[in-house]
Amino acid sequence: MPQQFEHEQVIIRTGARSGLPIVIAIHSTVLGQALGGLRLKHYADWRDGLTDALRLSLAMSDKCAAAGLPNGGGKTVVAVPEGRLVDAALRRALLLDVGDAVADLDGRYGIGPDVGTGPVDMDTIAERTEHAFCRPVEHGGSGDSSVNTAQGVLAAIRAVAAHRFGSPDLAGRRFALLGLGHVGGDLARRLTGEGAGLVVADVDDGRKALAAELGAAWVSPDEAFRAEVDILVPAALGGLFTAETIADLRCAAVCGPANNQLDEPSTADRLHERGIVWAPDFVVSAGGVIYAAAVEIRHEPAETAKALVDGIGDTIAAILSTGQPPLRAALRLAHARRRADQMPGQVE
Repeated sequence: MPQQFEHEQVIIRTGARSGLPIVIAIHSTVLGQALGGLRLKHYADWRDGLTDALRLSLAMSDKCAAAGLPNGGGKTVVAVPEGRLVDAALRRALLLDVGDAVADLDGRYGIGPDVGTGPVDMDTIAERTEHAFCRPVEHGGSGDSSVNTAQGVLAAIRAVAAHRFGSPDLAGRRFALLGLGHVGGDLARRLTGEGAGLVVADVDDGRKALAAELGAAWVSPDEAFRAEVDILVPAALGGLFTAETIADLRCAAVCGPANNQLDEPSTADRLHERGIVWAPDFVVSAGGVIYAAAVEIRHEPAETAKALVDGIGDTIAAILSTGQPPLRAALRLAHARRRADQMPGQVE
């Protein structure tokens, strides 16, 4: 049976300056303005970027709803052809193109950083639209969202540890961390500071230096995935867990910020059947959007925003306490916070 299209709006356009395909997917504005980052990535086919935008915007709706935010989900993807170099001139051109596309939506969607982009890029987009978030603090934004994402992941990990091992104390616990980018690197430092032992992996060998600095064991991504640890922390791109790959897992729990970790929802049930606690990624990774929305949209103090980020731990604890497969419990929470009368989507 064909899958029902449930997005409110999808924009696909060629950037006037860059000539690159830009996709903006708005999943829902039922609760309020849709929020979601800009993913700048090489794709073999631009339609793969469209698939990413559709999946990630849906996850953002669930993320915002589960976090109790009065916002829906969206996502922007700029699909750069494989082999195409994005130099400074092309980067500025595509960011201005994205800014124009966001401006044309007249406030229905607010954009922030995602894979391949950061606060400085939001400054460029802000030349074309006021709906650009996570700009540098000195320019009036909330800054690098990865810091707050990592803080929220740590809160979630403590909740998972308390549920699975009876204590939130991470000292002496073993972790396998897949990905040492902005969020993963920050998280590695936090876990080391908690006294945890780390096995780490990244496709970028340049990040071995951080592993050495922290005293973490550097292994291949495959070895990290199969490591015998307490908690596996996916902190890179998604799609890791399938019916086949979860048979190789030797961890007690999975809790990390990578988006779209599951190939399909039924994989969450298989993890549950194996006795592996899986913390839903869209709840775990919500720290960045929670903080930015509090500071930039609702103008709340930084201390209040950080307390809300730490509340991710309470949300994970509540989800795990139901005894249900965590994905089901998390989606039930998210959907209960959205009205059921969403309008059918349109494609432009």
